[in-house]
Amino acid sequence: MIDLMGGKEAFVQMLDSVFIVPPLFDDSYYGQVIHEIREMTVMNMGNYAHGNQPIQHMIYLYNYAGQPWKAQYWLRQVMNRMYTSGPDGYCGDEDNGQTSAWYVFSALGFYPVCPGTNEYVLGAPLFKKATLHFENGNSLVIDAAGNGPENMYVKSLRLNGKEDTRNYLKHGDLLKGGILNFEMDSKPNRQRGILPNDYPYSFSNELKK
Repeated sequence: MIDLMGGKEAFVQMLDSVFIVPPLFDDSYYGQVIHEIREMTVMNMGNYAHGNQPIQHMIYLYNYAGQPWKAQYWLRQVMNRMYTSGPDGYCGDEDNGQTSAWYVFSALGFYPVCPGTNEYVLGAPLFKKATLHFENGNSLVIDAAGNGPENMYVKSLRLNGKEDTRNYLKHGDLLKGGILNFEMDSKPNRQRGILPNDYPYSFSNELKK
């Protein structure tokens, strides 16, 4: 899809445009204003309709084009603006747990964009610390001590003390347990996660070999 859109820069511009354009819509296909359209206009994030589940992986696609800091920014915006603890805390359908699952994964700092792979695509954690206890008896501590409302960007990442520049984490590595250290910052690190080897898996790359 990146190639079809003209390359990484053009692809990122298309992603950016989703949040920039006014929340206009054409309801002629449905014959009426469906609730997903109404929820999109109310949330006022351009044409990004988080309440319609097929778009919920979109923000993570910045990682596939070498600009992960934009994913970090918009993920924090969605978590802060589109979820609350009130009775109307969802900006749309729960749909069998998908909207909650997106929040839980995203708040931890990663998300299974393509369940057919063994990778979780990186975002940025919402909390300063979280611990996952696995069925194999291992535990993973997600430590982001400097996290906060302004510090939404990943400056660096270390898995068990080893620096990791990738825009993804592997399932098997997480199951081994240990410590995942996020160094957070108020400014985006435009030098991290920018090389092709840092990008998540894409089947299209298999066709280029």
